[in-house]
Amino acid sequence: MTTYDVIVVGAGNAALSAAMAARENGASVLILEKAAEDEKGGNSYFTAGGFRFCHTGIDDAATDVLTDLSDAERDQIILPNHDRNVFYDALMKVTHHQSDEDMAWRLIDGSRPAMVWLRQHGVRFLPMFGRQSFVVDGKHHFYGGVNIEAVGGGAGLVEMELAEVARMGCDIRYSTGATQLIQGQDRSVTGITVRGPGGYEELGAKAIVLACGGFESNPEMRVRYLGHGWDLARVRGTRHNMGDGIRMALDIGARPFGNWSGCHSVGWDISAPPYGDREVLDNFQKHSYPWGIMVNLRGERFVDEGEDLRNHTYVKFGREIMGQPFRTAIQIFDQKTIPVLRDEYRIKQVTKYTAGSIEELAAELEIDPTALKSTIDDFNAACPSDARQSGQYNPAILDGVTTSGLEIDKTNWALPIDEPPFEAYVTTTGVTFTFGGLKIDDTGAVQDLSDRSIPGLYAAGELVGGLFVENYPGGSGLMAGTVFGKLAGESAAAFAETA
Repeated sequence: MTTYDVIVVGAGNAALSAAMAARENGASVLILEKAAEDEKGGNSYFTAGGFRFCHTGIDDAATDVLTDLSDAERDQIILPNHDRNVFYDALMKVTHHQSDEDMAWRLIDGSRPAMVWLRQHGVRFLPMFGRQSFVVDGKHHFYGGVNIEAVGGGAGLVEMELAEVARMGCDIRYSTGATQLIQGQDRSVTGITVRGPGGYEELGAKAIVLACGGFESNPEMRVRYLGHGWDLARVRGTRHNMGDGIRMALDIGARPFGNWSGCHSVGWDISAPPYGDREVLDNFQKHSYPWGIMVNLRGERFVDEGEDLRNHTYVKFGREIMGQPFRTAIQIFDQKTIPVLRDEYRIKQVTKYTAGSIEELAAELEIDPTALKSTIDDFNAACPSDARQSGQYNPAILDGVTTSGLEIDKTNWALPIDEPPFEAYVTTTGVTFTFGGLKIDDTGAVQDLSDRSIPGLYAAGELVGGLFVENYPGGSGLMAGTVFGKLAGESAAAFAETA
């Protein structure tokens, strides 16, 4: 039996972070990737590569994370303070204080050191100019907390991390999926059964890190845990996250933990394929809804589009779309805000309709024209008529420009939809990852049903439960993958040294 100090299951950001950490702490490392090499990278590959971490502004972030910025570029950036208290408040606000407190602080306090660590390992970062800022008075004003991305987005992040694990001497096997954990009589995990192109094989390991994602790609598990209709949802990312790591751990007595009925989901173009497209990547998402309105196929609004910054609402709204007829939502904009729509609205694969009147738009959308016209007329009448002219409209802040008297008021950026031609974008729900998973301790060790560590078994990334509940602040997923992946890799290497 071939034996390694540490075997890492998965090859996304969390797994590669674990592999780097284990290797730099002296362990021999094998990375197992179920996907073929041309589908590598897990869900991380399909992200925008955005990270939420602690800093006090652009001068602070530029010292050891945004190290490629010139002085001229720094002078053009207004980056709000995002210290540990701001991070904590954002996480607890969106999860209604249901996030595990210990895990939350571990993520928050580990975020800045983990970003510096990634930079030291060759991962380069830049501000998210196109997605997370607006130009106001000649400067880029950033908002919402997730303002820094890896160069090349998620795909670039994965490529940089893969280059680094190769440089460090980690082995990687593609088209090789883990199927079963092997334990000794003392409960220690001693190896893993894998299935590759040549069949089944057993590999020995002194420690194993599970970092192979949740169960979002598995329609049977989505229905079982997320509920009726979720088998019909689109999947934003990889088709390979079938819950294998979670299942293998539960099979040996690991404790299920977290929000098993919850998931990260988004507004996703209705023409998108069943799973992620490696060319379009995350550009099927449609996240400029705060600047317009969203209606269902009955022509009715169903959420407060301006409830908060989009980074704090897009996940919960993705779930709300699932409750609408045929899991469909339509975003409608006029010429006041169309110029500020995100770049994802301009891809050639977009499902878009344009018309000179609301009635014509409704006909294009096959919605009752009377119903849609009534919804928009009522909305327009409830908007403060002088909001735009008085200069209150600022897309980079919660501007407090609200409607009044509607069943669902829009609490920010309430501008009338009255300047044709109008544009409509048809969306459905895209599932990113699931929130339920395994319980870990403060070393990243997987806990059993008696809340004891399973010796030699560690976990990181989307298959760890407890951090995100019902909602999610943008940019914290990749950050959690790095923080907990680094933790798991370090702990696995330390365990292997004594095993």
